[in-house]
Amino acid sequence: MAMNESVLVDKKIEITGNYEMSTFHQKSHFWGRLTIWTVLALSMLFPLYLSFVLGFHPGWGPIIAGYLTYATMIGKAWIVEPISYYPTLGISGTYQAFLTGNISNMCLPVAAAAQNYLGVQPGTKKGEITATLAIAAASLTNMTILFIIIFSGSYLLSIIPESVQKVFPFIIPAIFGGILAQFAIKKPIFGVIALAVGLAINLLAIPLFLKGLLCIILTVVICYYMEKFKLSKTGV
Repeated sequence: MAMNESVLVDKKIEITGNYEMSTFHQKSHFWGRLTIWTVLALSMLFPLYLSFVLGFHPGWGPIIAGYLTYATMIGKAWIVEPISYYPTLGISGTYQAFLTGNISNMCLPVAAAAQNYLGVQPGTKKGEITATLAIAAASLTNMTILFIIIFSGSYLLSIIPESVQKVFPFIIPAIFGGILAQFAIKKPIFGVIALAVGLAINLLAIPLFLKGLLCIILTVVICYYMEKFKLSKTGV
């Protein structure tokens, strides 16, 4: 009897949790779409003002040419980044990250670090809530630091030694290296596969905009079928 009551209580907690998470996702979609569309509209106001109020419109030819050039260089990121970052960031974290920016060098690392510290798995309810809170805290910290740098950035750069400034281009690769190590330490073979695929893809004569996409797809496919093969051998 006591066991049945315990099972019923656990089931009730699970149903309540699912309902609350569903409500949370609905509100995330509402506020996420609202804030992103608002920011997009505000971002367009100044160019529209310059073009059609002050008369500085350059013509549609240069605008379309510039857009196509930009899309050719980073267009893959518009598809690859939301798909590849979503498992770690979750629904609410994805909205936050793409609204605030600095995804690869701030939002993704802090989300992954917070999940690792608390011992929660990406893609779970706890993982998503952890990522959301971590990104919110990082964004507030980033805004505070940006406020300081905007008003004193030139002075700060002038006092930083040139030898230190030369390492700035290596910051993002170092962050990605840390993220790779953090996840690969759980399954080192996956890290080895990712490095091997990345090295092979970069050595091949493949268009630059396809390299990142191919690295992600091939790494996921190889790791997936490797795990599937191992499970089939163990009879699971």
